Amino acid sequence: MSYVDGFLLSIPKKNLDRYKKIARFAGKIWKEYGALEYRECVEDDLVSWGIPFQKRVKPKEGEVIVFSFIVYKSRAHRDRVNKLVMKDPRMAGLDKNMPFDTKRMSMAGFKTIVDL
Repeated sequence: MSYVDGFLLSIPKKNLDRYKKIARFAGKIWKEYGALEYRECVEDDLVSWGIPFQKRVKPKEGEVIVFSFIVYKSRAHRDRVNKLVMKDPRMAGLDKNMPFDTKRMSMAGFKTIVDL
């Protein structure tokens, strides 16, 4: 079974193109070091069941919700890949210039329990 890092954040809609550029750049590095999948997804249909994403993320006026995930072979594989990515000189300073408030981002690792 695989392992997934999931991310949930809100970003000013005006910064979305800049964010996509950063995400493409970073995603190529993650894939280069072995990530199986790298996805960045922006809100499209927020009609939901249960607690709406908007209530969880609390986007400010003019912000959109982004859901992202990276897939790995296992948690150990994730740890190895992330260690290499964080040491890569191309990543230096990238987090200092993010087009959203990183303090409001959520991130967690998940064990896959069903994989069809």
